[in-house]
Amino acid sequence: MSFIGALAHRSEGHLETISKRNCLSRQESGGNQEVDAAATGEWENRWIEAAQRGDTESFERIVLAYQQKVYNLAFRLLADRGEAEDITQEIFINVFRHIASFQGKSQFSTWIYQVTMNHCRNRLKYLKRRYHHATESLDDPLLTKEGEIERLIPDEGDVPEDVLYRQQVQDLVQTAFGMLRDDFREVIVLRDVQEFSYQEISQVLELPEGTIKSRLHRARMELKEILIRLGIKRD
Repeated sequence: MSFIGALAHRSEGHLETISKRNCLSRQESGGNQEVDAAATGEWENRWIEAAQRGDTESFERIVLAYQQKVYNLAFRLLADRGEAEDITQEIFINVFRHIASFQGKSQFSTWIYQVTMNHCRNRLKYLKRRYHHATESLDDPLLTKEGEIERLIPDEGDVPEDVLYRQQVQDLVQTAFGMLRDDFREVIVLRDVQEFSYQEISQVLELPEGTIKSRLHRARMELKEILIRLGIKRD
C-alpha cells in the first residue's frame, strides 16, 4: 500500500508505517540521483508544485526523500523508536494536508524540520505527563544524518572489563542525554548528532546563530557535568 493509500485508511487504523523500515539506503536505492537531488534544486521544486496541485505521486517522492531524515531527528529527540515511527507518520500526514500553505519563503527542508520539531515538542510534553521513560537498545543500529549504520561488534581480543565499561558508558550517555533541558537537547541533536550547520539550525529554530552557538556551548557543558555526576570520569 502506498503512503497516500495508507493515509486514506488512517481512520480504520491501517496506516502504513513510514519509518526506517521503508526508507531506502543509498545502496538499496542504487544510488538513485533523482532521490539524492530531492533535498534541493529543480526536482524538489517540481515535486512540491505538483504535490500542491494534488499530485500524490510527487508527494510520495517527497516522502521518500525526507522520511529517513525526519525519522532520525524524531528518534534522537524522543529517544524511543516506536514513538519516532508514530510521530513520523503524523508529520507526513500534517505535511500532506498543509503543503498547499507552503509559500517558499524558506527552504522546504527548513519548513519540514520545523514541523518535525513542533510535533516532537508536543509529544515530549505528552510523554512527560505520562511519566514515559524511553531507552535505546545497544543492539539497535546507530542513526546518522546519512541513515543507519550497524554498531561495531567488540573485538574478541578486547578485555572483558573494557567491553563492559564501554557498554556502561553508552547507557550512561543515553541517560544523561535524556536529563538535558529540552532546548539544550535540541541544539545538541541538530548540531552534534544530525550535523546541521549553524545556519540550518538558526533557520529551523528561528534563532540568531549567536544564540545557537551560546546555547550549544552551555548544553555541552551541562551534558559533561551530568556525565561526571553519573560516574563517567574518562574522556
